[in-house]
Amino acid sequence: MAEIRLEHVSKRYIEEKRANYALQDVSLTVEQGEFVFLIGSSGAGKSTLLKLMGGEIVPEEGTVCLNGANMARLIGPWRVRAARTFGVVSQQGLLIRKRTVGENLMLAASAAGMMRRKGREAVKKALGIVGLPGVEACYPAELSIGESRRVELARAVINSPSILLLDELTANLDDDVIWDLLHLLTELNTHGTTIVMATHASQYVNILRRRVITLVDGKVAGDVKNGKYGDLR
Repeated sequence: MAEIRLEHVSKRYIEEKRANYALQDVSLTVEQGEFVFLIGSSGAGKSTLLKLMGGEIVPEEGTVCLNGANMARLIGPWRVRAARTFGVVSQQGLLIRKRTVGENLMLAASAAGMMRRKGREAVKKALGIVGLPGVEACYPAELSIGESRRVELARAVINSPSILLLDELTANLDDDVIWDLLHLLTELNTHGTTIVMATHASQYVNILRRRVITLVDGKVAGDVKNGKYGDLR
């Protein structure tokens, strides 16, 4: 079971010699098996929160714990093990344009500690999960935007992580592709994968009615189970 807990977490950046808070005094817990939408305007702190949850960055104040362990203090093999708990899709695509889809996913499999044979099997399985079997030889530029995002998701799930951290996975996609992705995420969640997803897709948040955490100016303004977009109670 993987639980993420943030206790009075703040993250600030220095801009023009001034400290600006991306997140300020955030406390929340995400338990294994939850499906959580992070919502808020651009600059509200959603991406920063996801990076803190995954251990990509550390807070200046407060603690981020994975199963009770302070992630900022993990070193060596413990840090590697913690990193493999997460599958991440960032706003900026991470696919290497000069490598094929198969090569991109093999790099992710290798980073997850898989040997070549197991890695090839994992690549086929991941592409099957996201509905893109047989595209290993394609280059990212040959794919549509929706297909590229599916490959990004395949990259994230290649080692069957306990937690998926998704930053605007559905941005700039048409309705049919969004529904397909959300159906896939719902299936993964049903089988125990924790989903934390930053999104502006209000209509889908309202239909799915999962836990909704609203950020305003780096602070939690709402945290509602079975919530809708904009719920602050």
